[in-house]
Amino acid sequence: MKILIAPDKFKGSLDAHHVCEVIRQALLKSDATLHIQTIPMADGGEGTAQLLTEHTQGKWITCAVRDPLFRKTEAGYGISGDGKTAFIEMAIASGLQLLKPDERNPLHTSTIGTGDLIADALKHGVKKIVLAIGGSATNDAGIGMATVLGYTFYNNQNQELTPIGENLVNLHRIDTSTVNPQLKQTEIVVLCDVSNPLYGTNGAAFVFAPQKGASEHDVVQLDKGLQHFANIVHTQLIISTDFAGAGAAGGLGAGAKVFLNATQQRGIDYVMQSLNIETAIQHADLVITGEGKMDSQTLSGKVVAGVAATAVRHHKPVVAVVGKNELTETQWKQVGITQVISLVDENTSVEIAMSKTHELITKRIKAQVDLKYFSS
Repeated sequence: MKILIAPDKFKGSLDAHHVCEVIRQALLKSDATLHIQTIPMADGGEGTAQLLTEHTQGKWITCAVRDPLFRKTEAGYGISGDGKTAFIEMAIASGLQLLKPDERNPLHTSTIGTGDLIADALKHGVKKIVLAIGGSATNDAGIGMATVLGYTFYNNQNQELTPIGENLVNLHRIDTSTVNPQLKQTEIVVLCDVSNPLYGTNGAAFVFAPQKGASEHDVVQLDKGLQHFANIVHTQLIISTDFAGAGAAGGLGAGAKVFLNATQQRGIDYVMQSLNIETAIQHADLVITGEGKMDSQTLSGKVVAGVAATAVRHHKPVVAVVGKNELTETQWKQVGITQVISLVDENTSVEIAMSKTHELITKRIKAQVDLKYFSS
């Protein structure tokens, strides 16, 4: 029997590699003759750059960057084994997790560190950059990133602006005369899982800025700034920011198109294509996937739903091993999942599940996966 194991990480407990290995060992204890393939997964969020770097037998690069509050620090990104592609997660340099709760305020934060990572990658001569843009602490429409790459932003007094969210309303002129020429020779793909517009009630400021420390008053100011940014960009650069996903990462979705000429792709689709998951599923008799928490977000572009959808096309059964399941049976069956195994149950709390993940996965696999059922 051939089994494919392709889970996401269990955040706060085990990375995707360890989840694969725990499930593999548990299955082999039941039947040592199983043919098992493991493919650790990610959805374009945390861990994606590392995963794609490892998959291409690449190397991890560490460089000096500035965090969302312009403080000097170090961050990393990957370069593929052939040296042609860089894998960058903006959250590593510009993410909310880099700030203490009392430091969070998207009026004052910047994507400048993301620009530092891109600039360093360009120095290595890459021909393509894959930029994952989830988890930001920012609402600057990418002007911080752009500043590092040679764009300059001025107010109506011809004074250079500090590239933060607060200053979008003061933007008057964009100078492109010193833009890094390598950008024109570099393909840039943005991995994005949200479809929010740049501004408005469903835009970057109203939907995401409160999570980043913005007050109601701040949100209104930030939204005005994003509208103003869109108008300036449309007038001066003849580029529209009116597209789904423009509001991702505090408007970095828009900024990536405007300043990097980036194209956009769903994170899970890019990862699955890069790892050639479909071929692996075709060759399997059973597919086992998983994630830390299966909830409504799972249904819109997470690993479990992506793997299950592909398995359904090839008529393969799917078992989802999850830390906690918040979906109804109807919901997970509609996605194409055959069986759900949850570590959290009436006898196991979230705390226990997170502290004893390895042990519980082993027990649940042994007790609940009936290989005879799937091989019949």
